Amino acid sequence: MTTIEDYSPGSKAPGHESAGVKSPKKAALASWIGSAVEYYDFFIYGTAAALIFPKIFFSAANPQAAAIASFATFGVAYIARPFGAIALGHIGDKFGRKKVLTFTLLLMGFSTFIIGCLPTYEQAGILAPILLVLARLLQGISAAGEQAGANSMTLEHAPRNRRAFFTSFTLSGTQAGLILATLVFIPISKLPEADLLSWAWRIPFFLSVGVVAVGIWVRRSLPETPVFLEEANRHETAKVPFAILVKDYWPEVLRIIFAALISVVSTIFSVFTLSYAVNTMHIDRPTMLTVLVIANLVALGAIPVWAILADRVGRKPIFIFGALGCAVLIWPYIWAISQGNLTLIFVLGILLSGVVYSASNGVWPALYGEMFDTRVRLSGMAIGTQIGFALGGFAPTISAALLGDGPNGWVPVAAFTTVTAIIAAISAATARETYRTPMHELGKK
Repeated sequence: MTTIEDYSPGSKAPGHESAGVKSPKKAALASWIGSAVEYYDFFIYGTAAALIFPKIFFSAANPQAAAIASFATFGVAYIARPFGAIALGHIGDKFGRKKVLTFTLLLMGFSTFIIGCLPTYEQAGILAPILLVLARLLQGISAAGEQAGANSMTLEHAPRNRRAFFTSFTLSGTQAGLILATLVFIPISKLPEADLLSWAWRIPFFLSVGVVAVGIWVRRSLPETPVFLEEANRHETAKVPFAILVKDYWPEVLRIIFAALISVVSTIFSVFTLSYAVNTMHIDRPTMLTVLVIANLVALGAIPVWAILADRVGRKPIFIFGALGCAVLIWPYIWAISQGNLTLIFVLGILLSGVVYSASNGVWPALYGEMFDTRVRLSGMAIGTQIGFALGGFAPTISAALLGDGPNGWVPVAAFTTVTAIIAAISAATARETYRTPMHELGKK
C-alpha cells in the first residue's frame, strides 16, 4: 500500500497551500482512521442484512419477501442521508469541518450499538423491524456528513499538486472499514446456525464502541483547515450554504448526483452478490466473505495509486475508466457466481472491486470537492453524493426484485448495474478538469 510518507515532501513544496507539512499527513491519517471506524459500523449492517436479518427480524413464512425487506432496511439509511447532508453540510460550512467529524462518529457508534441490543421478530413481533429501521436512519444521518466532512478537511489541508492523493485516504479508510467488518463476521459465520442467529450476530455491533473510541481519540487534535479559518476570520462564511448551492451551484450538484451512481457497483458487489451467492447458489458464507476481504485489501493499495495518476493526468479520465470498466466486468463476475466457479469468482471479484472500481472510488473525493469553493464545499459534496448514493443504497433491494428464475435470472441485475455505471461516466465527462487549479480558484463563478 502506498503511504503518506511515500508521496509527501520532506519540506514545503512549491504551490503548497496548507498550514504546514504535517497538516496534510495528519488530516489524511485522521480521515483514514475516522472513515474506517465510521464504515466498519455501516458495513457490518450490510453484511448482516444479507446473511442474518432476513431470518431474525422478519417473518420466516416467505424467505424471498424477508430478503427484500431486509435489503430495504439497508437502503432506508439512504433516505435519511440527503436530509442529514443538508443539516451537517450547513454546520460544516458555517461552523467548521471538525465539529461535523466529531458528531458523525459519535452518532454512528451510538446507533450501531443500539442495533446490537434490539429484540428479534420472534421476541417483539413487528416492533423489532420498526426499531431496526429507526436505528438505521440514524446511521444514515451520520454517514451523510462523514465522507464529505473528511474529504473537505483533507482537500483543504493538501498541497495543490497532491490533492487527489491525500483525499483518496478517506476512501481507503472506507475500504478498511469494510475489511474490518467482514473479518469480524468470518469467524462468527462459521458458528452453528442456532448460535449465529441467537446471540453471535450481536458481537460486531457491540464492538463498535471500541472502534469509535479510537476514531475520536485520533481526531481530537486535528486542526481546522486553513482556507476555512481564513474565511471565518474575514467573516465570509456562508450564512445559508444551501441557498448558495441552489442559486449558483445546482449544475455541479446535479453532476455529482449522477456521477455518484457509480456507488451501485459497490453495494451490488458487497451486499447483493453476497446474498445471491450464499442464499441462491449455496456457496458457503466464509468463501464469499473472503472474496470481499481480498478485493478490498487490493483496493487499499489500488486507490492511492489511481489517485497519484489522477494528480498527473487529471481526475476525469481515471474516473471514467473505472466506471466503464465496472459496466463491463459486472457481467462475467455475476455469471461466475451463477456457475459456482470459485476460481473465476475470486479473480473477477478482485479485478472488478479491488482494481477497476478503485479508479473511480479513489478520485471522486478530489473530482467532486474541487467543483465548489470553500463556502459551500462540504454542503455541495454531501448533498450531491448522498442523493446519488440513495440509488446505490436501494440497489440490492431493486436487484432482489429484478432477479429472475433459472440460470440467466441474474442478467437484469447486471444490466441495471451497467446502465448506472455508464450514466456516472457520462456525468463525470461533463465536469471541468481541475487538477491544476489553485485552491483559492476552485469553484469560482
